[in-house]
Amino acid sequence: MTTSTCFSVFKTCVDSIKSNTLVKKESIHDKEFHFQNWCGERIRDAGFNTDDVSRNKYPDYTLVDYPEGYEIKGLEYPGRETNFDSNSNVPSGLHNGRAIFYIFGRYPKAPEDLEFPLVDLIICHGDFLNAAHDYTHKNMHVNGFGTYGDIMIRDRKMYVVPTPFHLLDGVTGLPTLIVPNTYQAPDGFINVGTITRQEAAELVIGYRFDLRKNVISSERIPNPHAGDSHVFTAWRCSGQPTTTVSFHMH
Repeated sequence: MTTSTCFSVFKTCVDSIKSNTLVKKESIHDKEFHFQNWCGERIRDAGFNTDDVSRNKYPDYTLVDYPEGYEIKGLEYPGRETNFDSNSNVPSGLHNGRAIFYIFGRYPKAPEDLEFPLVDLIICHGDFLNAAHDYTHKNMHVNGFGTYGDIMIRDRKMYVVPTPFHLLDGVTGLPTLIVPNTYQAPDGFINVGTITRQEAAELVIGYRFDLRKNVISSERIPNPHAGDSHVFTAWRCSGQPTTTVSFHMH
């Protein structure tokens, strides 16, 4: 069984929510980093050192003494919650030899003050979002576009990914940890559900954009692992509600 820092980080987040540790905006123009900063404080409160944080770094926090990292995704509530944009890397549970966890937090869309509480929180292993580990994200380009042939077209990918709030039932308002079923929870945690995701019938291996018609089309092949199951366990801290977590069938 696998041990991980995620249980300590999750418990610290839950304790901070219980004690009303607020998310703090430095100014009304802070649209991105307030929740990231809140998570960084919780990771450090859990006793883990992190490497320096910088813009466009993936994941947002890498641990110094453990081969794990945390990517932070804040979501306004009410607002967009079915999916999120990932423009640095396609989600995955492994990056550069590190296990990757995603911390999703929802907070008020239009708070009256610069400090406000979280609505809810989910920490999930990256494999819950995408279990492939063999894809390398690269932004490429082609030259020769335009009347004079001196314009470059840059292919800068953005991935739009379902959030756990969209994929799961039983998590609204209930902080929850989602990890592969090979992870061993320490004492003080309760199992609140088993979630199984099955691999799709086809894999997208490429795409083509017709500049004359403004049409994009994908190239697909049969998935050799079609139907294979990836099993995850939902955990909460002892004393939290035991509402069952299940996969939401759309």
